[in-house]
Amino acid sequence: MNKLQKALKVNALFSGTSGIIMILLNNQIANLFGTTNNTIFWVIGLILVYFSLTIWYEIKKQRRLAVLWIIIQDYAWVLGSLILMVFNPFEITLTGNFIIGIIALIVLYMGVNQMNGLNLLSEK
Repeated sequence: MNKLQKALKVNALFSGTSGIIMILLNNQIANLFGTTNNTIFWVIGLILVYFSLTIWYEIKKQRRLAVLWIIIQDYAWVLGSLILMVFNPFEITLTGNFIIGIIALIVLYMGVNQMNGLNLLSEK
């Protein structure tokens, strides 16, 4: 398994696990974020599970454009997280913002590792 495949696998596992947790614990997560509206958490959870499945597909295929799209989505997640934390349009709790920040750092790390793996693959 090459570096790109390992980086994609970590992303797929993290995204899938996060999605399942958001689906199963949407009420508890909504409480941590200071809201009674839990819908967004199970919706994002479903999207993350789907995203995870698309990553698993690319672990075998390793198509450059598809992997770039995965990386772009990771960076968009980080950017969206920063916007949420800076402007706090939904009045998210400090705990919720902390969770968003930690996850954004993890996703940024995964995106950088995937980019490095993709660049190594391109050099061969």
